[in-house]
Amino acid sequence: MNQVILVGRLTKAPEHRTTQSGTSVTTMQLAVSRRFDRGKADFFTVVAWRQQADNCAKYLEKGQQVAVIGELQTRSWEANDGSKRYATEVQAQEIEFLAKAGATRTQSSGAHSFAEVAQMQEAELDDDL
Repeated sequence: MNQVILVGRLTKAPEHRTTQSGTSVTTMQLAVSRRFDRGKADFFTVVAWRQQADNCAKYLEKGQQVAVIGELQTRSWEANDGSKRYATEVQAQEIEFLAKAGATRTQSSGAHSFAEVAQMQEAELDDDL
């Protein structure tokens, strides 16, 4: 089984792009405090695809707390100088938007879940029609 669950804060704004085939992809850097040494953190690259990527790019910002459930993947490629390079990333399956940067609110007191974001987008589309 390959499943990763992380809760942390974004170290910078998400980077959104579109592949040559037109698929949306957003890359984020997540800082996660260690369980027994809160003074130290580990940093993970999280990749979201398609509609999830669009939502992350639109609603997330540097410093925001998020919860991620995903799969750990390692990829490799050959660099221009001929050396072999590796990257380990979390391929996001679910992302929950938690507290904004500097905020201390919880999920039940105003942060938006993915379902809530989808409902907000649908409401915006209905208003446009």
